[in-house]
Parts: sequence; structure tokens; C-alpha cells
Amino acid sequence: MKPFLFVTDLDHTFVGHDEALVELSQLLIQHRQAYGTKIVYATGRSPALYRELQVEKNLLTPDALVLSVGTEIYLDGGEISDPAWSEILAPGWDRELVVSITQRYPELELQPDSEQRPFKVSFFLQQSAAGDILPQIETELQKYELKIKLIYSSGIDLDIVPLTSDKGQAMQFLRQKWKFAAEQTVVCGDSGNDIALFAVGNERGIIVGNARPELLQWHNEYPANYRYLAQDLCAGGILEGLKYFGFLE
Repeated sequence: MKPFLFVTDLDHTFVGHDEALVELSQLLIQHRQAYGTKIVYATGRSPALYRELQVEKNLLTPDALVLSVGTEIYLDGGEISDPAWSEILAPGWDRELVVSITQRYPELELQPDSEQRPFKVSFFLQQSAAGDILPQIETELQKYELKIKLIYSSGIDLDIVPLTSDKGQAMQFLRQKWKFAAEQTVVCGDSGNDIALFAVGNERGIIVGNARPELLQWHNEYPANYRYLAQDLCAGGILEGLKYFGFLE
């Protein structure tokens, strides 16, 4: 067995099937101790919402946290977002300008203050309005030469973030930092904001059995033999995929 880099979304991916989560966590802890495997959580949650979930589900402590849809990286339990990552995100980002432009759209409802982060502006946007509004907002923001992108997921969450940030770019940053090959890296997800994890390279991908339509549609449009579509839900599906790829026996 060799060390591998394990990167997973949390809600409805790592978390959501309590029995399988206990088994998976034990196997990952053993693998980390025996082989030096690295464990990373990549979530849309802010630090405050992550801490709530960590306590609620007694999550194992990861080697790195990718929070706020890839805009913040915390290493080894640290409290301060990695400055080298922030430096990559800063060029072409102007948070105040993004906020002032988006105020023109009444369909956008700001998410709570805890979800507004230095490199992320987050809204609730109803799916019925999203098809019309998203292209308008993107066009408007690009007029100001902002280097941004819009991430819409789960039929309600809209995050506006720097162009160079997402879960996939953050995963690559850590993969290169820790010198893992793509073949020794596995990524797991269930929704639209996880597409970045699967799309960035040829890392091994596990799509859990309860994946949302937007991720399944993308997977069907861009099939790849290094991606595994699990039958089981959440952590059960991850266990299935890790065995399929030979990361766990």
C-alpha cells in the first residue's frame, strides 16, 4: 500500500451516512498512521459552519481544510488562512466592487455574515430565476475587468469568487505542495461546486450514489475512465470507490 492524497467534500459526501462514516474514518486514520496518507476536506462551508459540523459529527482532524468553496486553505489545524494561497487569489479581485454591482439584482439574497468571506461573496438565488440572472451578472461583472467566476450549486447557492479559486485549484495547490501524483490522489463529491475537483486533471474521482443532477449531467457529458460512479450513499460510496481504485483493500 502507498500513501495517497484523499480530498473530499463534506455535506452529502463524506457526511450523511453515519455508520459508513465511522468505518471510513477509522480506515483513513490507520492509513495515515501507517503510510503517510494526507486527508483534506474541501467544502463550501465557512470556518464557522465547518466547526459546527466537526463537533456535531466528531469529524477526524484533517491535514488541510479547503473552506469557502476553495477560497481559503488552512494547514495542520491552523487558524490563519494560508498566505501563499491568498496571494494567488488576490490579482483581479475587488470584493467591494462585486458587492456594489450585485446590489442591482433584487433576485439575489445575501447569505448570512458568517458566509461572506474575504475572497467570496455569497447569495441565495432561486433556481427559477437562475437561468436568466446568472448570465446577466457575469456579463456585468466582466465589464469591470474583474477576474471572477460564478459557482451555482444545489439549486440555491451562488458564490462569486476569484477566477483562480475553486476546490479543484486548491486541491492542485496542495497536491503539488505535498508532491502527490494525480494517480495517487482521489477526490470525492456530490454537487455542482465539486465539478471543479473532478474537472481539473486526471485525479481519481468518486461521485457518490446520492449525487445531484448537475454533477451527474456533467459526468455524462464529460465521461472519464478515472472517475467512479458509486452505488452507495455518502461515505458508503467513498468506501466503494477507494476499494475500486485500490487505495483501500
